[in-house]
Amino acid sequence: MSGASEPPASFAARLLRWQRQHGRHGLPWQGTRDPYRVWLSEIMLQQTQVATVQGYFARFIQRFPDVAALAAASSDEVMALWSGLGYYSRARNLHQCARQVMERFGGQFPRSAALLQTLPGIGPSTAAAIAAFCFGERAAILDGNVKRVLTRHLGDASDLAVVANARALHARALALLPADSADMPAYTQGLMDLGATVCTPRQPQCGRCPVAADCTARQQGRPESYPVKTRKLRRSAQTLWLLLAQTLPEAQSACWLEKRPAKGIWAGLHALPVFDSREALLDALPASASVAWLPPLAHALTHKDLTLHTARVHLPATARLPIAGQWRRDWPDLGLPAPMRRLLQQQQA
Repeated sequence: MSGASEPPASFAARLLRWQRQHGRHGLPWQGTRDPYRVWLSEIMLQQTQVATVQGYFARFIQRFPDVAALAAASSDEVMALWSGLGYYSRARNLHQCARQVMERFGGQFPRSAALLQTLPGIGPSTAAAIAAFCFGERAAILDGNVKRVLTRHLGDASDLAVVANARALHARALALLPADSADMPAYTQGLMDLGATVCTPRQPQCGRCPVAADCTARQQGRPESYPVKTRKLRRSAQTLWLLLAQTLPEAQSACWLEKRPAKGIWAGLHALPVFDSREALLDALPASASVAWLPPLAHALTHKDLTLHTARVHLPATARLPIAGQWRRDWPDLGLPAPMRRLLQQQQA
């Protein structure tokens, strides 16, 4: 492993100066040391674009202004508000975390990264971000953007899929932190901003980078070679069959929804009944049911591409299907998978 040999303070000083002049300052979760807001934004921003998160963040803060309000909410309330943001395990952990903050810590987030990591859904990088932003702890974040910045600057070509290498990078990240804990919020934000706006995965803008002068990857002329992570999950494809059963009249119709299992696709959400085959879906319907097939939908999950075939039927409100579920008119207020919510909204339009 080769890397730059500059004094850590020099790296931190340049990054701090750049962040104060050129970093992002107008995001709705900035300018606060409220750990609830920082935590909420950090969870939402995991694998999700800033532009997408801003609207969800505002709605969550309006509905649940503090951790006590979130902890007191029902699971359906939380999942409904999260619906469409994806990666639903984040929402389940978010809710559990809020309740543990109330139960274990009297409604106050713990002030150290070590204790924060004992809460559901808070990993090392998220814990470091909360501790650095809110409590000035000298803790090193290592999200995807920051790993890219640091491995390029240090010329760290080790495979980060290997745990020992990831730990070594964390140790080097700690060595680069500013000495003054008061600088930790701006430094941490600076690393995030640099990775998001300048040191991007493709075509990084090295001419705008405050630490480009001694960046190993820039000197090598191949910044896009970093970071190195060989273990990648393969994408798979799956075809599913959905039953959109509604009562009449359409303007006030209920739809048949099931509660998904605690594990697996769309875990814990309310959903249209899901079948593995067309035949299995049709077998669940009364013989007299008239089926209309909607156009197939393509939907991408993290590592899986779905093709969804939807059968639409109208049934009497007294009908009971031989599958789990019940008629629900309150579906707009429930946590639903994004493609199913769109389907229902289209049918109601």
